[in-house]
Amino acid sequence: MNIYFRLFLIAATSSLLLLNSCKKKLVNSNQFLYSSYYELKTGKFIEYDVMEITHDENASNQHDTSYYQLKCIVEDTFTDNAGRLAFNYVRYKRTNSTEAWVQSDLWSTTIFNNKAELVEENQRIVKLIFPISEFTTWNANQFNTAVKLNCSYDNLHAPKAISGFSFDSTLVVEQEDKRNLIEFKRKYEVYANRVGMVKKYYKDLQISNFDTLNIKSGKEIFMTLTNFGN
Repeated sequence: MNIYFRLFLIAATSSLLLLNSCKKKLVNSNQFLYSSYYELKTGKFIEYDVMEITHDENASNQHDTSYYQLKCIVEDTFTDNAGRLAFNYVRYKRTNSTEAWVQSDLWSTTIFNNKAELVEENQRIVKLIFPISEFTTWNANQFNTAVKLNCSYDNLHAPKAISGFSFDSTLVVEQEDKRNLIEFKRKYEVYANRVGMVKKYYKDLQISNFDTLNIKSGKEIFMTLTNFGN
């Protein structure tokens, strides 16, 4: 066999092996998918300060405001009804730091087919979709009967400081930004890499004559991270 042809075969074989190795690393890498923005690990927890406002012009308290603290923990795993590995997502609540945590909700969460799903109040919500990019869009309500909610990413991998914590990589999930004669809806969530959701901004209001301060009914929820760990 010609020496030059042998050298060519060796070089070509080496290149193919290297390419296949790189492809495997890329496909299997969480860094490529950025699924670490929704890292599921038993014992992982996040604590929040929460302000919740319920508006009803016909109620005795038309703008009922409550403040409380919320602790969300990823607990033990189980197999869900579709045969998938899922985690119990348990929420604990208290009025302030002097009280003991009391369980308020038992939800579940999983990552399947590159979708981070959270079942809250028996409604399956697609919180994030992977790989994360500025061109990715999805319907958060695709697995339930609620109105279609088109989501997208913004401010990808940006550093952000929240409650005294400095996160080197965060993103915004844009959920809704709508204002007209009778509605004002502004919803988004902020996620930090290897932490999870660090902020939630939710306004779903019925208003009068474009005036966002003239609220007829609706709800506002504001959540801000105060602590986290594994």
